[in-house]
Amino acid sequence: MEYKREPAARISSRAARFEMDLSPLSQLLGRTLFIVAHPDDESISAGGLLQHMTDPAVVFVTDGAPEDQYFWAKYGSRDNYAAIRENEAREALAAVGVKQVEFLGRSGEIKLIDQRLYTSLPVAFAALSRIVERMRPAALLTLAYEGGHPDHDAVSFLSAQLGTAFSIPVWETPLYHRSSNGSGVYQAFVEEHGEVVEYTVADGELQAKMRMLGCYKSQFDALPSFRPELERFRPQAAYNYSRRPHGGKLNYEYWQWPMTPEEVCAAFVDFSSTAESVKR
Repeated sequence: MEYKREPAARISSRAARFEMDLSPLSQLLGRTLFIVAHPDDESISAGGLLQHMTDPAVVFVTDGAPEDQYFWAKYGSRDNYAAIRENEAREALAAVGVKQVEFLGRSGEIKLIDQRLYTSLPVAFAALSRIVERMRPAALLTLAYEGGHPDHDAVSFLSAQLGTAFSIPVWETPLYHRSSNGSGVYQAFVEEHGEVVEYTVADGELQAKMRMLGCYKSQFDALPSFRPELERFRPQAAYNYSRRPHGGKLNYEYWQWPMTPEEVCAAFVDFSSTAESVKR
């Protein structure tokens, strides 16, 4: 992973001036189910906060390996690449003592392919529902609806559905999106409304987070720049998933990926319509 770093000592000395009050994040500090799309999402967005959770579990919903050979050619096969990413995630989470890990997209029975999660929402929701029923988390944490990656938007949608179905509070954390002029925006919500809690990762926790990030060697040349000392959280916004996350061009449109925002939103609408008919 390529990310811009300040020298660790400078980050630590600055962060150490703050006495972090974790009470605004108390809902996330117990049994929290962190639902992410790919290996590395969890480390970038919450590698510091994970170290404060007493009973965290992380679910990687996709297999982390897109169909396009561009992403996995140097690893020999798509399956090899997915296996490498799984091993990296296990190593990263072990570095901060997280023992409960699920790789939904690589479970054998379910194939949830990177970039294609929006095409498999019913299967993913059913599998996630079984995990929620088994683990009984007090809260869910997931990624923001921001148009950075269609899988990130899909786990945001699925988590919102799970929160409603199981009456569980859902929190979210941002990764990346594009601004109105097309530049990259990292670790900021598309709309900065609601109560956003900023957590400063410092000292030993920052070092542990850097070890997590260092486990993702397959991503060093693929990921954008983040501030590893910064993590941001809020209760999940009430998104309208029938609409694209913002009015500008989305990140994956800039990347010229094959899906359109309209197709992704249509999948959300179809799922919601089907779920409503089943309830009736």
